[in-house]
Amino acid sequence: MRKKLNLAAFLILLSFCNFTIAKTYKIAFGSCLDQEDPQPIWNAVKEENINSFIFLGDNVYGDVPSGSLDFMKTAYAEQKKMLPDWLLKKDINVIWDDHDFGINDGGSSYPLKSDAQKMYLDFWDISQEDIRRYREGIYTNKIIDINGFKVNLILLDTRYFRSDLEKTSGINSVYLKNINPDATILGDDQWSWLIKTINAEANLVIVATSIQLLATQHRFEKWSNFPKDHSKLKELLNLSKTPVLVISGDRHQGAIYKDNNFYEITSSSLNKTISKIFRLGRPKETDPLMVGDMFSGENYGLITIDIDNKTYKIELKDINGKVVRSQLITL
Repeated sequence: MRKKLNLAAFLILLSFCNFTIAKTYKIAFGSCLDQEDPQPIWNAVKEENINSFIFLGDNVYGDVPSGSLDFMKTAYAEQKKMLPDWLLKKDINVIWDDHDFGINDGGSSYPLKSDAQKMYLDFWDISQEDIRRYREGIYTNKIIDINGFKVNLILLDTRYFRSDLEKTSGINSVYLKNINPDATILGDDQWSWLIKTINAEANLVIVATSIQLLATQHRFEKWSNFPKDHSKLKELLNLSKTPVLVISGDRHQGAIYKDNNFYEITSSSLNKTISKIFRLGRPKETDPLMVGDMFSGENYGLITIDIDNKTYKIELKDINGKVVRSQLITL
């Protein structure tokens, strides 16, 4: 009799635990993953028991100065061996940045961009029926339904349509603002799509962009290099009737930023830190919209959506899974 009661109690507890877990949804994300270096950070990500992972660009380092895609093929082949099997069984979402686009800091003038897109879609096993197979650019969105709580995940393409960068001459060149009225990051078609897509019925909008939106002070690639598109996107997100979160990568450092009505969290790098690129390191950046300061070690981002409490938490975690930056946001 006691065994039957214990079994019944266990089943009730198990049912309760499953119900509780179903009320929480975890999305991890990160960028800058070199296929030639070890990737121990996946051990910490695995412990999170995530539901989804978003790759934010530079998911392989396959670019060469000539723009040839021969090394990209090799890079993808190597990365396929490196990614853990458990990760690929999760809900995977992907955008690219320059190093998996085909040329450093590349944009619309890159002549092999359509070939690079096909390689990208093939590597990530994107369905042959997917719209990205017959549309220029890799932008897309999906609705994640968590027991009726809907997340509109918008994945932007900041490479395929982007106008040329303006920059100073010299070794340590600085990117300048491209004030040409026709200069763009997203291009006309993607802009039209975004304005329509952001209004889809949802409880939370997550916008993934490979380059940073809110940071304006550093000398590298960022949305503010294109003032027209920069202002247009910030206005669109600030006026959104649905709460918005922006996630970004690229910087080989991580931080949290806050604009009027939305946050941005930058996660970079999964295994290619500043010290591996610049021997003497690079000073931590400051920015008027930054919350706290930057973190320069290996890191990944985590979004934990709590449906019951109508909150979500954004966290930046180090290679061991320790929280280094965080913010709790009420929906």
